[in-house]
Amino acid sequence: MTLRNNGLLQVRNVDGGTKMAEVVKNWKSRFFTIWIGEQLSLIGSRAAQFALVWWLTTTTGSATVLATATTVALLPQILLGPLAGAFVDRWDRRLVLLVSDSFIALVSLWLAYLFWTGTMQVWHVYVVMLARSLGDVFQWPAMAASTSLMVPEQHLTRVAGLNQTMNGMLTIVGPALGALLLALLPLHGVMLVDVSTALFAVIPLMFIPIPQPVRTEAMGKKMQSVWHDLREGFRYLRGWKGAMPLIGNALLFKIALTPAVSLLPLLVKSHFGGGAGELSLLESITGIGMVAGGLILSAWGGFRRKVFTMLMGLGGVGLGVAVLGFTPAHLFPVALASMFFLGFIVPMIEGSMMAIFQTRIAPHMQGRVFALFGSLVSVSSPLGLAIAGP
Repeated sequence: MTLRNNGLLQVRNVDGGTKMAEVVKNWKSRFFTIWIGEQLSLIGSRAAQFALVWWLTTTTGSATVLATATTVALLPQILLGPLAGAFVDRWDRRLVLLVSDSFIALVSLWLAYLFWTGTMQVWHVYVVMLARSLGDVFQWPAMAASTSLMVPEQHLTRVAGLNQTMNGMLTIVGPALGALLLALLPLHGVMLVDVSTALFAVIPLMFIPIPQPVRTEAMGKKMQSVWHDLREGFRYLRGWKGAMPLIGNALLFKIALTPAVSLLPLLVKSHFGGGAGELSLLESITGIGMVAGGLILSAWGGFRRKVFTMLMGLGGVGLGVAVLGFTPAHLFPVALASMFFLGFIVPMIEGSMMAIFQTRIAPHMQGRVFALFGSLVSVSSPLGLAIAGP
């Protein structure tokens, strides 16, 4: 059990005693130095991903190739997500972050080498997507778990809101920066920019300590304990009557939205006859919609019954995808409006769904249940891509 008081973090031992884990005196400077580094690294990664996807689009012009690349990137989350979360609870979280960020940077460096030597092939993209996603599977839960140990409890909600806003901002800035870099640099130069921004994440982690939770003796049993945690999570989901309808709605949401987002480069190039600039504009306006939707949901709070807000959002996604799919080639502004609307409606679904989970699931079960839920929902993305890909 964790106790907090004015920035002092304490961790309660299993025997009921209290042990000081870390005195976070200047928590803002420590936390935000790491946090800003991670955000700068994400901006570089989003720009590099934009350039990579555009290279795939112009090189192959194939919906199947784009769908395959997206599916490959989802595999680590589907297969390893729950296990990664359990292991992060057992390992040094600063070390997990450091290794994950460094690994992702090395993958980008290899990509830069391939483009520089002219040996880049489509299958290399699949390997890169798989490797980067593998790093992300460990990086995300490590950062989320570290946040709760570095930030005083009264500020956690503000930091969560900041993270949601930054997600939208990354969707705005990443594609725009990617299109700009493509106009100014060769592809290997774009990848080297990604490596450079990764250093902003790696260097602070070498010097700033991150508090670690007191681990129980049971955690030392490695795989036995991990599998026990996973079984508990499955049993919890199976015993919650509202879980299956919630997962079903989330599956429909992902099946409808994933092809629309993943195949957007092909829609821009083949249907609208546009280039990297038009693609970055579509993706950026989606991010603007996400920021606007998140801010409105924060101020409004949604309907009293959160499920109504989520169902309204699901209907909105169906409408937005339908309008985007039937937009004539000469009405690109309508496509922009559709993507803004889709971005706006996504926080209504995800925010309401998260609130339902947080209020219905016991706190000590939330980590493993969130991981299992994420993996189950991720399975629907390849299904949507399989329908749209051929």
